[in-house]
Amino acid sequence: MLESEKFKSRQNRKCFAYIIAGVVFQTIIILVFALTVMRIKTPSVRLRSVTVDNLNYSASAGSPFFSMTLNAEIAVKNKNFGHFKFDHSTANVSYNGNAVVGYGDIIKGRAKARKTKKMSVTIDVTSLNTGVSVDTAKLSNELNSGNVTLTSLARLRGKVTLMKVMKKKKTAEMNCTMTVDLNSKAVHILDCE
Repeated sequence: MLESEKFKSRQNRKCFAYIIAGVVFQTIIILVFALTVMRIKTPSVRLRSVTVDNLNYSASAGSPFFSMTLNAEIAVKNKNFGHFKFDHSTANVSYNGNAVVGYGDIIKGRAKARKTKKMSVTIDVTSLNTGVSVDTAKLSNELNSGNVTLTSLARLRGKVTLMKVMKKKKTAEMNCTMTVDLNSKAVHILDCE
């Protein structure tokens, strides 16, 4: 009888050890899942490419100006395991950091999980009638050099949804600087932060 009790006791200890090992293993799996998949990251917004149409400018010292149409491809990169649904927004183009010289509409959309959504945005840009004073001497010098530096800013507000249960508000921001070559009528430097 003593032998069978030792055998049962040993089997009970083994069973208990297996249960503890299973619980520890499941806890590790759940923790890894929660720290990787369930962590919501902020999507990124970048200008992928920009083409220039209808370029017109004058570098005269009295009243320098430029006007053009920028056709931009914007990419919204979603690094999450759930989709990012964003609202209608605006891309602003400014000259010299403070003078907004153009606007473009970014339509509302949805970037699928772990994908990049590409969109086209047309922005009419002009230094005339902006309502903000532009340093005419600096603009004239820049136009004479053959290059104009512009900054494009956008903010996309939306929600990331994981497994149709978890929703978290996120704001993706774009800050890109581009240099337009007036002679070739093209953007030759495009840098996004």
